[in-house]
Amino acid sequence: MTLRITIDDLTGPDIAALLQQHLDDMRATSPPDSKHALDLDGLRTPDITLWTAHDGPHLVGCAALKHHDPTTAEIKSMRTATTAQRRGVATTLLQHLITQARHRHYTDLYLETGTADYFAPARALYQRFGFRTCPPFADYRPDPHSTHMHLTL
Repeated sequence: MTLRITIDDLTGPDIAALLQQHLDDMRATSPPDSKHALDLDGLRTPDITLWTAHDGPHLVGCAALKHHDPTTAEIKSMRTATTAQRRGVATTLLQHLITQARHRHYTDLYLETGTADYFAPARALYQRFGFRTCPPFADYRPDPHSTHMHLTL
């Protein structure tokens, strides 16, 4: 699979559908107070850049970086299309985000993900890239349904 990764303007029906799947899954696996996934409007802010990954004409994944301050960013909305899971999409997107974060001179990259078994593959991926659990960051609060992770760049 050869992926083409580009910045997305969040106006197309394919990205809207993929992000809706993401929100639906988060609602199904996380209590309402522990759901931190952003909808389209939440992602359409100047402090967030979202990239999409395409395999030919097919949208197979997305991931975003949220700027917090000159040295700190957060990964948001990592999602692989159901039809493309276990094919390296998430790994490629995560590598892209880390490269972009370094290019933007961030020194700290954070993320929040769930603690349920559903999120185990994501946690394992992040750990393979050197992310380690950390206390809540930014506006997050301690939550038994959330794991916070950090990577020093």
